[in-house]
Amino acid sequence: MTQHLLQGRQEKEILWFQRRDALKAAAAWVAMGGLPAAMAQQRSNIVQLTGDATLNGSRLSPEHTIQTGDVIQTGPGANLVFAIGNSAFQVRQNSRLSVERGATLHAVSLLRLLTGAVASVWGKGVNRAIVMPTLTAGIRGTGVYAEIFADQGKRNYFCNCYGTVDLGAGSDKQVSQAQYHQSFWADAEPRNGRYLSPAQALNHTDEELEFLARLVNQRTAWQIAGRKGIKDGRGQMGY
Repeated sequence: MTQHLLQGRQEKEILWFQRRDALKAAAAWVAMGGLPAAMAQQRSNIVQLTGDATLNGSRLSPEHTIQTGDVIQTGPGANLVFAIGNSAFQVRQNSRLSVERGATLHAVSLLRLLTGAVASVWGKGVNRAIVMPTLTAGIRGTGVYAEIFADQGKRNYFCNCYGTVDLGAGSDKQVSQAQYHQSFWADAEPRNGRYLSPAQALNHTDEELEFLARLVNQRTAWQIAGRKGIKDGRGQMGY
């Protein structure tokens, strides 16, 4: 189990992937052929749901299918894992987000996070982004974690866990190329003259990203390399 720092989150939220029901759900999802088989058989694309959540204002159940254009909200203690196209998502409790349509009904062009937090793994593609109140992240093929810290004036946090991301906050622009967790704060008003500033790797684990990657037949950068770096938010792999 990799080391992780918590800020405003409980340990059980971060270790959801260790639960027996999550492991069984992931194994069944992979064994049944993943998302292509689910689409062909008109099955749900929800891998696992615990607690209460809504889909477009109505109660969400594991039998439902989440499509682009939908608005999702999770309640206290909830955990939601689902896949669309070549991307997989894990939504923390007390989160609200929308997934907007890309080139097809089953491709996400934009994930708009309004409250809470989401971890996600994205296969290669173009013209896709995550939008938060103070940050926009252009996604290529990558794994990321995004969170809105309501207790800090809705300060936005973003970690490029691996891959390449085009970041923008206020007048600041940066291309993040990470092998192992490059993290940022994004502020509505500049701090020390900057809208984007370095952060530590907070509130997410390597194992969560590995779990999501497996759902869409991918591997993380550290799985491919067979080694990891120091999880200090700088984004570098160990040698």
